[in-house]
Amino acid sequence: MEQRHLGRTGLRVSRIGLGTLTWGRDTDEHDAADMLKTFWEAGGTLVDTADVYGDGEAEYLLGRLMDGLVPRRDLVISTKAGSVPDPERRFDGSRGHLLAALDASLARLGTEYVDLWHIHAYDPGTPLEETLQALDLAVSSGRARYAGVSNFCGWQLAKAATWQLAAPGTRTRLASTQMEYSLLQRGVEREVLPAALDLGVGLLPSSPLGRGVLTGKYRHATPPDSRGASEDLAPFVEPYLDDTATRIVDAVTTAADGLAVTPLQVALAWVRDRPGVAAPIVGARTAQQLTAALSVEALSLPDEICRALDDVSAPVHRYPDHDWSTL
Repeated sequence: MEQRHLGRTGLRVSRIGLGTLTWGRDTDEHDAADMLKTFWEAGGTLVDTADVYGDGEAEYLLGRLMDGLVPRRDLVISTKAGSVPDPERRFDGSRGHLLAALDASLARLGTEYVDLWHIHAYDPGTPLEETLQALDLAVSSGRARYAGVSNFCGWQLAKAATWQLAAPGTRTRLASTQMEYSLLQRGVEREVLPAALDLGVGLLPSSPLGRGVLTGKYRHATPPDSRGASEDLAPFVEPYLDDTATRIVDAVTTAADGLAVTPLQVALAWVRDRPGVAAPIVGARTAQQLTAALSVEALSLPDEICRALDDVSAPVHRYPDHDWSTL
C-alpha cells in the first residue's frame, strides 16, 4: 500500500487507515484479529483507536493482538483522549485529565508509546494553551511520537496549529486533524481543510463512506445486519438517509457501474485523493468488508468522474467562505 507523509512531518502512514470504533463492542477478538492481519498483510500501517471506544476495550483488544499477531514496529498506532462520559461535560481538555488518559491508554495497549496522539475534541472550558501543553509533555516524555487534534472547527484548528508553530523546538507542531469527510459530508472544505493545507496539518477523514451509506447498501432497505439496524448506531446513520444523500449515492452507483467497480471503491477513492488528505480511516466490521475497502488501492478515478461527483455533492459555500469579489 502506498505510504504518505502525515502533514508537514516525517511520519509516513498507509493511505488507508484501519478504524476500531466497534472493537470490543460489536467486533469480537476473532474478527478483530482477522482484520488486523488482513490490513497488515496488505501493507496497511495506520490503526486508529480512542480511549472511549468500547469503554477502553478497543485499545485493550488492539494491545492483545499486537502481542504476537502483528509486530508493534510495523504499525502506526493512533489514539485519542478528551471525551468523557459526563452529561455535564462531554469533553475534558485539561492537562491533568489528558495525561492521565494517555497513561491509561498506554497500559491498555501494552506499549510504551503511541505513534500519534489526538485531542478528541475542543474543550471550551479549558484554556487552549493548557490543552496543547499536554501534547508537548506527551511528546517530550516519549509517550507520544506525534500529536494532533480531532473535531476542531476551522478557527480552532488554525489557532491551535499557529500557537504550536509560534515556538519551534519548544512546542510540538500539529501533525494531523481527524474529521468526518466524505461525499455526504464536505463541511471541512469550508474552513478546516484550507487551514490544514496552509499550516501543514494532514487530514485523516473519519466515516469516509458516509457512515456506510455510500456503499449503496441502504438504497432500497436497511439490511438487518447493518449499522443502520443497530440500536446503538442507527441514530449515527439516519442523518444520511435523506433525499440529498440518495441523489449522491445514485451518482456514485452510476459511476461505479461505468467503471466496473463497486460504489464503496468509488466513494473511498474520491476522498482518499482529495487535496490535503493523508489517509481515510475505514471502520469495517469484518475482514471481508475490510478486504473490499483495501481493494481501492489500484483504483484512481478519471478526472471526469471526479468532476461529476464534485458537482452532485457540492456543498453551498457562501460569504465569507469564498472570495467575496466573486459573489
